[in-house]
Amino acid sequence: MNKNKFNFGLIVICRIGSEKIVIGFIEISLLLIIGTGAGVLGSLVGIGGGVIISPFLTFLSLTPSQVASTSLISVTSTSGSSVIAYSRLKRINYSTGLGMALFSSPGAIIGAIISVHISLYFFIVLFAVLLFATGLYLLFRNSVLSRPKFNMNSIFIKVIFCFGSFVAGIISSLFGIGGGVLFVPLLVLIIGMNMSSAVPTSQLALLSTSLVGTFTHVILGNPEYVYALFLSIGSFAGAQIGAKASGIFSSSTLEKIFAILLIAVAIRFVIAFYLR
Repeated sequence: MNKNKFNFGLIVICRIGSEKIVIGFIEISLLLIIGTGAGVLGSLVGIGGGVIISPFLTFLSLTPSQVASTSLISVTSTSGSSVIAYSRLKRINYSTGLGMALFSSPGAIIGAIISVHISLYFFIVLFAVLLFATGLYLLFRNSVLSRPKFNMNSIFIKVIFCFGSFVAGIISSLFGIGGGVLFVPLLVLIIGMNMSSAVPTSQLALLSTSLVGTFTHVILGNPEYVYALFLSIGSFAGAQIGAKASGIFSSSTLEKIFAILLIAVAIRFVIAFYLR
């Protein structure tokens, strides 16, 4: 675990071999808060909480592979919690979600491998572009997803669906954000689902994809497990809250606020990198 992070209120958590792992109460609290917020928003909006967790980890000066793998463990917790909650509400289309995961899982393996070899410069630039694009997508999602649906009987459209799922898998493991930003549009525009079914089904696809990506990252030795533990605890609780809240109020205002936040983080990302 990186030691150049926080130095307040240190307590011993565990030992890994001969190494003593220490972490502060303030650090634990911050990780739990970030994880919970990511879980709530990820479950409500359907894009995965990694878009909050990964930037946070990047500002802690972790390497791209550490950021992606640690965040992805938390995303797995979020999506797993969401699937449990949504399954109780009977809002998941299991065959479609698992079908998407069939194509996204190979991409998740490739994304994890790429994260080890990508430079910090390209990681920052690509991640900033992804956050900016995600923010724009959330701002205009209603108008985009209200357009006429594609004909799934077309071979070309089927190829787009499969390729889009594969790319979502790469993005999921490369940046640790999950593939919800692509899963939801694919489900709505191509499959023809409404949002009340698309978001829960995307969480199932996201869970399967993130599990494959996390397993690959673990084999490669990338994750920061202590960070991942507390982020995952917060994410699991937050996802339960978000899934239950999804049926109580419209998330359109929340999406716009979240979108502006992501765009601001993307700009801050680039500025901070060039001022180093």
